[in-house]
Amino acid sequence: MFTVYSKPSCPWCDRAKALLQSKNLAYEELILDVGQEKDPSKKYVSLVELKTAVPNAQSVPQILQDGKLIGGFTDLQKQLASE
Repeated sequence: MFTVYSKPSCPWCDRAKALLQSKNLAYEELILDVGQEKDPSKKYVSLVELKTAVPNAQSVPQILQDGKLIGGFTDLQKQLASE
């Protein structure tokens, strides 16, 4: 199971989610709360929660597989290409 930390209007986040969907891989999206209007059907996290999960995070998306950090979109692309 993949976890994608994202934020609204993030093209790299959208690409990561689209790539996972194209491969029929299940993922959970956790959206960084940046003061946006909330959709009750989605899950939101604070910056503190993101930094707890990925202490060195400087950008999004941050993608994990089974709790292990993969990295960003290009890291996900590389990993899926090698599988």
